[in-house]
Amino acid sequence: MSAVARDYIPVRKGSVLALLLGALVLTSACSTPIGVVRGDRHTMYRNLTSSVLSKDELSAGSAQVLNRLGLTERFEREPEAVLNELRGSGEVLSRDRLFALCELSFAVAERKHKPAYYLAAAVYAYAFLLPTAGAPTGIDPRVRLAADLYNLGLTLGLAGPEGDTVVLDAGWRPLPFGQLEMTVEPEEFLWGGYRFERFVAVGEFEIRGLLNNYRQPGVGAPLAASLTPVGAGPTRVRGRIPPTVKVPVTAFLRIDNVMEGIASGSVRGRLELYPADKTRTVTVDGRAVPLELAPSAALAYTLQDAPVWKTEFAAFLSAESSIFPGGLGIIHPYRPGRIPVVFVHGTASSPARWAPMLNELENDPVLRDRLQFWFFTYNTSNPILLSAKELRDALRKMLADVDPDGRDPALRQMVLIGHSQGGLLARLMVTDSGDRFWNNIAKEPLARLKMKEETRELVKSTMFFEPLPFVKQVIFICTPHRGSFRVTGLVLDVIRRLVTLPARVVKGMAEIAEENPGLLATVMRAPTAVDNMLPGQQFIRTLSSSPIAPGVTTHSIIAVRGIGPPEGLGDGVVKYESAHLAGVASEKVVRSGHSAQDKPETIEEVRRILREIVTSN
Repeated sequence: MSAVARDYIPVRKGSVLALLLGALVLTSACSTPIGVVRGDRHTMYRNLTSSVLSKDELSAGSAQVLNRLGLTERFEREPEAVLNELRGSGEVLSRDRLFALCELSFAVAERKHKPAYYLAAAVYAYAFLLPTAGAPTGIDPRVRLAADLYNLGLTLGLAGPEGDTVVLDAGWRPLPFGQLEMTVEPEEFLWGGYRFERFVAVGEFEIRGLLNNYRQPGVGAPLAASLTPVGAGPTRVRGRIPPTVKVPVTAFLRIDNVMEGIASGSVRGRLELYPADKTRTVTVDGRAVPLELAPSAALAYTLQDAPVWKTEFAAFLSAESSIFPGGLGIIHPYRPGRIPVVFVHGTASSPARWAPMLNELENDPVLRDRLQFWFFTYNTSNPILLSAKELRDALRKMLADVDPDGRDPALRQMVLIGHSQGGLLARLMVTDSGDRFWNNIAKEPLARLKMKEETRELVKSTMFFEPLPFVKQVIFICTPHRGSFRVTGLVLDVIRRLVTLPARVVKGMAEIAEENPGLLATVMRAPTAVDNMLPGQQFIRTLSSSPIAPGVTTHSIIAVRGIGPPEGLGDGVVKYESAHLAGVASEKVVRSGHSAQDKPETIEEVRRILREIVTSN
């Protein structure tokens, strides 16, 4: 061998060896069979919390079961066969397998649109969640997902032909592994003289117009129920609940011996219905379990295209338009022991304008079981004294209807909340007017004037006010105690031409003037509410000088626009100086226009006041 060859061979072997070693080092540094890569935090968290509900992918818990049993690929090809294999034939199912069966059944239902699989998901979820022995803890991430799958499985498994409705009827329903027998107690569908009917699923509604979408996580299908009057049950508030109200209820399927039912293929359960105003939990195996509640969605659904919106100007222009018999309405049956809070809206408005505040107060844990909310509506162009007379009559009649024997002390702690003109009506409920209003129009006492007896009774009830003893607190919101500056002479003339005043008022005033020439202090003309609220008008001056009854606590919430001290400012309709009231327990100034009743600052102030009331009673 030549010297060249001898020199070449060693060099070539060394190079090859170096290349091999380098390749091994590079391979081991770049990729190993097992290792880690640091991921993006948001991506990683989405992967940890993904499920069949959020990403149309299985959660980690279900995927682990499939991977452990080598069934992942087969589930994509033969999902129903895999479900049968996971369920087995009578053996005891572990919690891990129950959860996987729940989510996998829901996934199959979504793919194949089979209600039986939705119901199966609900059955498996019940078995995973609710039996006391060995139940998972709240920190287990599968608990919330299993509850959602139970709720949606029940909702979609019982869906009616309309798609958004849920049919809560007794009978048999098919399951992929057998059948489900459901019983129903008809008495649970009765609610204060009404029967629940036509249940609409609200769990997936997006809402608008409310500050918050309140929802209590729990078990059950959150629904909104329509109402129909029935002969059975209490009827003292019949007609006071608007027929368009949608009541938040929760449907809960209680399953007997659920593991035995899954093993045998014969599942039996009782379908129960819980109105949100009566309870927030259900008892299972001796423990209280939260119900899934969606009250904000039901409230927004009630007001979606509701007729009440059309009454705002109709009730201003017409003397006879009203949405509640007698003017006072409620959205829940009377509940003994709860203090009434009565909302009184302003001019050209309606009870619907209180919805944002109602949504916050009804979902306050301190207030919701201590208060009941009532709503007064009226023809807002009518003379204020007439509307106040109707409010007084409505409050008295409500108390006589629901508590004829006077046994409920909570009713005698009533709170009135009035916005704008509604605040003037509320003030008249706690005012001793004496004969001040009458002296504005007549030179002689009422007894000396000639008129029909029915006219005399109308005058007595509208001109003479005494404090209602059961009203203890009043909250004024943007109330023009000394009048409103907004309406000009031209606009006022147009209003006078457009509005229709009650015939009995117009006829009665004409009768008094005709029968008593020379005995009236002024020309008799029926004023509109807008007339009454003109600054300097005799009515508003008389009301502002009339004392509020001792023992009544009052609060003011005053809206102003602009910055700086409130003096000299206003809300576009009412000046601060008109809304300011001496001697109130509290005064809160909010930066807002006149429609301040739905503003967060206003609502928080009302919440603060009401919390003080309930904690002191």
